[in-house]
Amino acid sequence: MRRVFLIIIAFSLFLSGCQDTQLKKTNAFSDRPEIVFTEWTIPGYFIPKNIHVIGLGDSLTQGVGDELDKEGYLGRVTSRMIEWKGVKDVDVANLAKRGRRSDQLIEKLEEPEVQSSVKTADLIFLTIGGNDIMKVVKSNLFNLKIEPFYIELGKFENRLDELFSIIRDLNGDAIIVVAGLYNPLSIMTDESNEFEDIIDDWNEAIEVRTVMDGRSCFVPVTDLFDSNTNMVYHTDFFHPNAKGYDVMADRYLEKLEECGLQKILDGELDM
Repeated sequence: MRRVFLIIIAFSLFLSGCQDTQLKKTNAFSDRPEIVFTEWTIPGYFIPKNIHVIGLGDSLTQGVGDELDKEGYLGRVTSRMIEWKGVKDVDVANLAKRGRRSDQLIEKLEEPEVQSSVKTADLIFLTIGGNDIMKVVKSNLFNLKIEPFYIELGKFENRLDELFSIIRDLNGDAIIVVAGLYNPLSIMTDESNEFEDIIDDWNEAIEVRTVMDGRSCFVPVTDLFDSNTNMVYHTDFFHPNAKGYDVMADRYLEKLEECGLQKILDGELDM
């Protein structure tokens, strides 16, 4: 355990220098068989619509580390959405920022322009929590123990509840897509079990609240970054590189389908 936390301390010191008409499925009137359908109501046909997507949270949604400048996983996922039936165009507003913690995101959501964007969103992509954990590391550099991570986890859970509440007060219909956290120390040492347990517990807190919301989708990413065998890390050994964001985007698309995005949206979109 001592060796693990010494590695965390060294790693955090390195990172500190890096901070800086409603559309329905075409059989919507099937309960009125006397109606003669037009070509717009042929079963399986979708009237294309514009989709408003926003990104909230930290550097992962911002796309930090993407050397191809494709805006990380968010840019890759939204570019694929153009191919979906029922989508005419995708308008993306990426409001995420490197280094942002959950308390800072709550403050950001108080801004009128951000609230306006949330109100009109069809899909909201969110990554948060990594910087909350790093705050614990930096605040306890010379006396790092397990307890502070769980004290902060309790506060983080309360802030997650507040975040979901704020977003739902602004927009009760949008699909919120929330990614879990991963452990970058896994590429530096095999003796990171204690920290992996911490990450697992934080991920559980995120997933529980995502499931409880009822119109959200949790996207686990821990396994995508448990080593650097596939060269998925940026040169800072913390953020994904372009290849890392490729695999993240694939995971997002997979989980959106598993979460039943089409069903949640009343069949308006077909992936």
